[in-house]
Amino acid sequence: MRILAVVVCLLALTGCSEPRACTLIAARAGISLAIALPSVTSAALEACWDGTCVKPSTVLSPATTNGPETCSGTGPDAVCGVPALPAPGLTGFADLTTLPAKAVTVKLTLTDAAGAVLLDETVTVTPELVHPNGEGCGGEAAQAGLEVSAAGVVTERG
Repeated sequence: MRILAVVVCLLALTGCSEPRACTLIAARAGISLAIALPSVTSAALEACWDGTCVKPSTVLSPATTNGPETCSGTGPDAVCGVPALPAPGLTGFADLTTLPAKAVTVKLTLTDAAGAVLLDETVTVTPELVHPNGEGCGGEAAQAGLEVSAAGVVTERG
């Protein structure tokens, strides 16, 4: 009987812990693009799942990379920064608020400034839930990514 009482008390205590601190950061649901194919100026994306297709707006921007870190001092009140430097290619993000965390068929069409189609590919991606605050804190969203090489090969980014 004593052993049962001890086990019950231990089980009750395992449920006691400090509340977890969560931020108010949330993730955007959607599909990111990283494009190295030359001459691309615009992208159109269509995502389909469960018999529903969505054509979100997709704006492309010049790609950037991190520059060197600089700091104004070495103490605890020092201010540090890293500039964004131009990088080859373009990046973009297609907001898809209802994107599920399961297989999705994506048709990606890339065009040049004259409207000529440079790439028209259909691929399957599997979005994954991202948890910017950690699991159990909310703000999660399904995200996937596509990468287009300079040769026009489309792959899912992981």
